[in-house]
Amino acid sequence: MSVTQITCRRTVGMVRSLYSTALALTGFFAACGILFSFSLESAEGGSTPLSVIWTVAVSPVLPVLASLLAMDVWSDERRTGRVEALLTAPVRERDLTLGKFLGVFAVVMGAAACFLVTSLIFVLAFAPSLLAGASFMSFLLGFAVLSLQGALWCAVALACSAVFRHSAAAALTAVALTCAIPRGIWFALMSWAPQGRLSFGEMPLDAHAFDLSSGLVSTATVLSYLTLTAFALFLSSKATAALRFLGRGARSLKWSTCITLVLAAALAGSLLTLYQRLDRTIELPLVGKGEQRFSARTRNILAETHGEISVTAFLSRKDARFRPLGHFLRALSRETEAVGGAHLGVRYVDPRWDLGAAERLVRLGAHEDALVFERGRRHAILPLRDGFGERMCASAILRVAMPPMRQCVYWTKGHGESSFEAYGTWGMSDIARDLSRDGYRNQTIDLARGTEIPADCALIIIAGAKSDFSRAEVGCLDAYLRKGGRLLLLVSSAEAGGVATVLSGWGMRPVASTFPAARTLSGTDVIVSDFADHPVSEPLNGSQLVLEKPVAFMRSAAAETGGTGADRIEFSALASVGEQCVAAVSERGVGAGQDLSIRPTRIIAVGDSTFVMNGQLAARANANRDFFLNCVAYLSGTDAITETGTEADRLVSGMDRFSRLKFVISSALVLPGVLFVLMTLSVALGRRRA
Repeated sequence: MSVTQITCRRTVGMVRSLYSTALALTGFFAACGILFSFSLESAEGGSTPLSVIWTVAVSPVLPVLASLLAMDVWSDERRTGRVEALLTAPVRERDLTLGKFLGVFAVVMGAAACFLVTSLIFVLAFAPSLLAGASFMSFLLGFAVLSLQGALWCAVALACSAVFRHSAAAALTAVALTCAIPRGIWFALMSWAPQGRLSFGEMPLDAHAFDLSSGLVSTATVLSYLTLTAFALFLSSKATAALRFLGRGARSLKWSTCITLVLAAALAGSLLTLYQRLDRTIELPLVGKGEQRFSARTRNILAETHGEISVTAFLSRKDARFRPLGHFLRALSRETEAVGGAHLGVRYVDPRWDLGAAERLVRLGAHEDALVFERGRRHAILPLRDGFGERMCASAILRVAMPPMRQCVYWTKGHGESSFEAYGTWGMSDIARDLSRDGYRNQTIDLARGTEIPADCALIIIAGAKSDFSRAEVGCLDAYLRKGGRLLLLVSSAEAGGVATVLSGWGMRPVASTFPAARTLSGTDVIVSDFADHPVSEPLNGSQLVLEKPVAFMRSAAAETGGTGADRIEFSALASVGEQCVAAVSERGVGAGQDLSIRPTRIIAVGDSTFVMNGQLAARANANRDFFLNCVAYLSGTDAITETGTEADRLVSGMDRFSRLKFVISSALVLPGVLFVLMTLSVALGRRRA
């Protein structure tokens, strides 16, 4: 057995026999559990893969663990004097250094592997839907990224342990070099720079973890980590060799060691500069295809679009959104080729460097931080402040490839309704923007003026009316519905703002209800996951709505009495909580529509007027947005859109408040506590046997 193998085994045994190791591992599991839990919550509703979230959560804690585990490797032997006897043996310092490095590295990565297994177990127990589209290869890639970073942290910590006699000084120095100083400099730059991340980009260590774990491999990044690891090991070996000179003259040997270290540092710096100049980015397609999924709606739009379409990302390469945006656009281009649709060409324009291309985009009306879709003379601009999700990009492609729609969505006003022009928390500007992307025009209508409803009206939306409608307004609305009109009603109370009389004549009536046994996120809302087999709701199976104190609906006498032909009214539940319906559709003349050329009347009522307000859509990851858009599509007659369902790359855990609390407690408290007890008992039993 070689010296390196013997040293590695002894190092592992020594590290395992310390109480400080039990404390370090307990803190590591607790910190990673907290970061992973809160990162998972903050990423919900986004498109970041689960494996990337796990990797980015573990990466900041890894250098601290490596520093604590390696602090006694050389320091303890220097303090006790064992290093003198060790160095008198006929062994080379580099073999001892490599053995100790491998021992510490094995313990560090073993802890990371254990946390990965336990994290997947907890996710499987509390949020199994998160693992439905996850790729096992992506988690292996994330673990490989942590191994690359962990090797550097272990090498730096080992070098600090070889330099300092006291283990606490070695640990503090290693934590400062690997964690405190790099992050402190970055935070200082964020505070000093007026534009923050736009000037300096993301924290490099976190950006490396994100990029590499998502399959975007930079040759410069990988080679830089390997070079710095080799330099740290070389420094540790030379620091150990310098111990042979203690108490001796050997001035020439000391000077030669210093010169060697300076030359090694210069070589490492030169190599890092060379890596940056010759950097090449390699994307692993297996990871990208395994993580990025697209809904049927997007695939249908891409398949029906032909020709050449160019999409230009008009933003700085230092922008924090540059990496995830590039990853998404490449996946969208691959999907376009897979379904046999248009050729999607992706380009990037940095406004600070590509001045000619930037000027052309500005003439088109685009501002910095935007996506520009072009086909021939037609173009669509998608501001990145609104996001760059799958639905938004698919709608932009649809706008440049298909003839524009001329239908209008009319929002009633004058009764305390929510406004689609309001940009605050209680406004509905976000959902109105989605309607505009799908080709609709948002207009307001005042029924109190007695004007006829325009012919270009696709549907009318009553968004949470608080005061009663007048008889004239109710009559105008009823006349519109009898001509095959379409109505989307968001109910704020059982009285429905005076529209209850209209609803009862069309097959439904709202009733006040409580849901004591329903799942909840905040305690006042209700999670809805029971969807009916209907074109509006069926695509949302497996998703969840979040309604705030919802109102229930029942079948009214108009639907119970039945009827035939064009007079028959059908009441259908769309979403339910237990036995109570919280979203319903009422249709008149469904069966006779094609035979008699009659446009059937359609009314959809949702028992919550706030579920698509700006604050609700921004705060929670749910299917509220998709359900609303499906309702609009069904009412306007574009039923093919509703059959495609929601965005498939959204991260939705499905955990309610109690499940999330259990997940946090299990990850951050129970697991570290059990580990601490087992490690402490193991150390105590090992010392008693010795």
